[in-house]
Amino acid sequence: MNVQFKKGVLELCVLVLTYEQDRYGYELVHRISEKFQVAEGTMYPLLRRLTQEGYFETYLKESPEGPPRKYYTLTETGKTYMQEMLKEWSLFSQGVNEMIKEVMSQ
Repeated sequence: MNVQFKKGVLELCVLVLTYEQDRYGYELVHRISEKFQVAEGTMYPLLRRLTQEGYFETYLKESPEGPPRKYYTLTETGKTYMQEMLKEWSLFSQGVNEMIKEVMSQ
């Protein structure tokens, strides 16, 4: 998948997955990589930025498999931002799909 295209939707994927439940970085990489490949080196700067912008809060939780994990939880601001992004995504993807359908049906 095109890198620029992937970067554009990665933020939305992270927000949606953390809306469902609090998650740690590697877990997000794993869940997203089930659909399309994403590198850990891409995920952590994104999580750091979203946290700095107030969309996430973090906490440490002990792990049975090693050191404590940093979990990300959506703030109310993050939930609002996610809803806005979902609306934009819906309009965008609908427009792209309509354009593809028009061109391919000719």
